[in-house]
Amino acid sequence: MKRGLWGVDPELLVDNSKHGVIRAERLVELGVPRYTAYRRCRPDGPWQRLLPGVLSLYKTTPSREQMLAAAELYAGSEAVVTGSEACRAHRLRSIPGSGPVHVLTPHGCKVQSSGFVLIERTRRMPRPIKRAGTPVAPAARAVLDTVRRMSDLRPARALLSECVQRGFASVSALSCELEAGSSRGSAIPRRIIAELMAGTESVAEIDAEQLWQRSELPAPLWNHRLLDRNGVIIAKPDAWFDEVGLAWEIDSLAYHLDPEGYARTLARNGRYAAAGVIVLQTLPARLRTDTDAVLAELRAAYRAAAARPRPNVRVLA
Repeated sequence: MKRGLWGVDPELLVDNSKHGVIRAERLVELGVPRYTAYRRCRPDGPWQRLLPGVLSLYKTTPSREQMLAAAELYAGSEAVVTGSEACRAHRLRSIPGSGPVHVLTPHGCKVQSSGFVLIERTRRMPRPIKRAGTPVAPAARAVLDTVRRMSDLRPARALLSECVQRGFASVSALSCELEAGSSRGSAIPRRIIAELMAGTESVAEIDAEQLWQRSELPAPLWNHRLLDRNGVIIAKPDAWFDEVGLAWEIDSLAYHLDPEGYARTLARNGRYAAAGVIVLQTLPARLRTDTDAVLAELRAAYRAAAARPRPNVRVLA
């Protein structure tokens, strides 16, 4: 037999929850006996326990919004979401697949990691930014907290490069944030930030990769050495479409204005021609300012390469 206001007004509990997620203590305050709350979380009940002391009023698999709400309720009022979920809240796109909800708490906090929540105690609590009602770390902190836990250079470079390209944080701001934090997991972000500071091709490379993802073409190989029929190195194209023998080079105008750089580019193109390889050259700026035209050129070059016999070249393994 249902008792209390919650039994008369089923919406009372939902109205006092966040996306249907609520603390057990709040349920008690609303008149739900503690025993009843946890009994309803049994396998045959209508609710479920998400984290210690945090319940869902629904039996379905929790959404990411519900997981965020549960993490926030579990970690306490001073907690700040960081990592990939904070990056997602900032609308960054180059985010790794789903993982734990990474939450920062003050150093003296006693809450520990549990279930899908990763608790990191810190003396450097960031000033939170509210996104859809959830307190999240600023972009620079969120991105670096994500990259620190990554072991693959390419997705880490994609996320840091996007952060800079889209104006979420400057390279200098990222560098300052990295230096202020722990040295744990800093090797990969330190390398990438050094690349970005040096103005290397990494940003253009990420632009090219993001544009290729819209092309509906097969996946190319990135930065692999190409050998001719005699095993002599032809070049190291930025992207190589192996099945048709198409090279895509992102060639900087500044590089071409240098006489030596221009001479090296001509020599490289000569080697491509001698090996029968079609090469598409694109200026880095056009990857962002003229994307539709570059996409059309890339598709056309692919079709032209596919219409010819594949050249007798191979990728250096």
